[in-house]
Amino acid sequence: MGKTLAEKILGVKSGNDAIASDIVISQVDLVFIQDTTGPLAIRQLRESGLKKLAIPERTAVFIDHAVPSPTHALSNDHLVLRRFAAEAGAVMSDIGEGVCHQLVAESLARPGDVIVASDSHTVTAGGLGAFATGMGSSDVAVAMGLGRTWFRVPESINITVTGKFQKTVSAKDFILHLIGRVGADGATYKALEFGGDGIKDMSMSGRFTVANMAVEAGAKVGLFPADDVARDYLVEQGRVEDYQPVFPDVDAVYERTMQVDLGALEPTVARPHTVDNVVPARELKGTRIQQVFIGTCTNGRLEDLEIAARILKGKKHHPDTRLLIAPASRRGFLDSLEKGYIQTLAEAGATFLPAGCGPCLGLHQGVLGDGEACLSTSNRNFKGRMGNPKAFVYLGSPATAAATALAGEITDPREVM
Repeated sequence: MGKTLAEKILGVKSGNDAIASDIVISQVDLVFIQDTTGPLAIRQLRESGLKKLAIPERTAVFIDHAVPSPTHALSNDHLVLRRFAAEAGAVMSDIGEGVCHQLVAESLARPGDVIVASDSHTVTAGGLGAFATGMGSSDVAVAMGLGRTWFRVPESINITVTGKFQKTVSAKDFILHLIGRVGADGATYKALEFGGDGIKDMSMSGRFTVANMAVEAGAKVGLFPADDVARDYLVEQGRVEDYQPVFPDVDAVYERTMQVDLGALEPTVARPHTVDNVVPARELKGTRIQQVFIGTCTNGRLEDLEIAARILKGKKHHPDTRLLIAPASRRGFLDSLEKGYIQTLAEAGATFLPAGCGPCLGLHQGVLGDGEACLSTSNRNFKGRMGNPKAFVYLGSPATAAATALAGEITDPREVM
């Protein structure tokens, strides 16, 4: 019987003939923590009696969620993380380097890896063919100390993708559309596995966006095959030695199959307060927006800033709408600077934030006022997500965000291109 991507990867890493619903003990290739959940994982590691990291060189510590720190309590947490990394020999990424998920994609994730972290959007690395998933701080602590963990092998849903995107339609519109069809809990503990001719023209940036939001449908992982697109990406990152082809078997058995024609999609927006509450952007014309945020581990990459700059070039954002931009990594910021996107966006009136999570989780940098609405390129819009339960968060693509910043209301980007 053929294997899905999830079965193949967990089979190799556990040394077993893994099939859906099996319980396996798997090797872990990379473990990481960040500054909101990491301190708890460190405490759990110390309390467990485990004396050292199993693989220090493949254990990473990121300070990215609250950068620079807005409170003394968070600053103290940052001190805990820095001291731990130095004492344990872990890889350390301090403030301003970028969001953990983007940095893992750029430098650490490899096709076929098993990756766990104390953050639900660890699934992002699935765009590169890694079985990457978030876990609780206690489980991550054990994985740091033992270098292995247990999984129930997930059933897989095959998402067969055909066609090509229309102009200004992107991977963000695709995944919002898919979550709208599946539901916010419609793929709970499943593997969403993406294939078909349509993914061949989907960039790695787009694949990371899709994998990142697989968890918003409840999925355990979102997986793409490690094909030539993945290999070319690793070559660009100077990591060709990390490449290995990873594909499902042609006779793999899936729980079900869904078809998506990219050519039939249009700019899509998720309305408050759930990610599956989606409609075409054109249907929300007239919805006033006080803040637009472009960034996060979902859509803060070079490709995202490029489309925003293209739409905003030579123009100014609406006077009643704030425009905030946070690149997902320092490398992305420098590349955008070199290509002129940063200057274009600055001339359009954008306010730049450090490479990191920014307003996404509502700790600081862009908390909304009562009754205000934000169009964000992030991945979640539940009540209070951006720091105020009396505010409203809409989710859209960078193109939709840029068009909305221009108009001061939710706008289909096809109207301004």
